[in-house]
This record gives sequence, structure tokens and C-alpha cells, in this order.
Amino acid sequence: MSLEELQALREKVKASIDLREKGDQAEKMVIVRVAMATCGIAAGAREIMSYFLDEAQHRNLTNIMVTQSGCMGYCYAEPTVEVTKPGEEPIVYGYVTKERAQEIIEKYILGGELVEGIIPVSHQSLDE
Repeated sequence: MSLEELQALREKVKASIDLREKGDQAEKMVIVRVAMATCGIAAGAREIMSYFLDEAQHRNLTNIMVTQSGCMGYCYAEPTVEVTKPGEEPIVYGYVTKERAQEIIEKYILGGELVEGIIPVSHQSLDE
């Protein structure tokens, strides 16, 4: 194996361990879910997920768990990111760029201020 392959493997194992450790504390954490279905990936979701992971590590934000999800149903607004704060309803942001991701971290996650780009909840279940 090359040095680059070993480093990539190391990072993958570290991320896996981190996710398992944080999984036990999920109800106390801010959960950032990046939609990684085909439409999201095509629109740049991998880059956005990497950005959230890198920023959480760089800023030592141990109260944030970054994970991926499948399709959220907002294909028109990809990349989409759902942010769930402890005890609050999830908020979904659409058309997320690195700049908007930075704003979501600084203003919403850390500052509690809503950020432009929220996708309104308009879905009604068949029971309603």
C-alpha cells in the first residue's frame, strides 16, 4: 500500500470509530445529515459533507455528528442538509454551498440564528 492509501484508510477507521462513539450520545448532539443520494452527489454533496467533517474537526466541535442520509425528497434543491439540534425539530437547508455550510455552522449551529435557504415543511402524511 502507498502512503496515501494508508492515510485514507486511517482516516476512514478514525471516522468510523468517532461515529460509533458519538452514536451513543446522539440525543445530546447536533446532527448534520447530508443527503447523499445520486442527485445529491451529482450536485456536490460529497464536497459539502467533507466540508462539514473538516470544519467540525478543525474547530474541535465535539458536539456535532456529521452523517449521511439517502434521498430527502428535495432533489430540486440539492445539495440538501438537515440539521437537528437537541430537543428541536430538524431544519433542512437547500442549495448548500461551502459558503452556506460555513454560515450554517457559525450562525445556526453555534449562534442559534436561522440562516437563509430553509426548505419549508410542506409534506403532509396520508393520515392528515
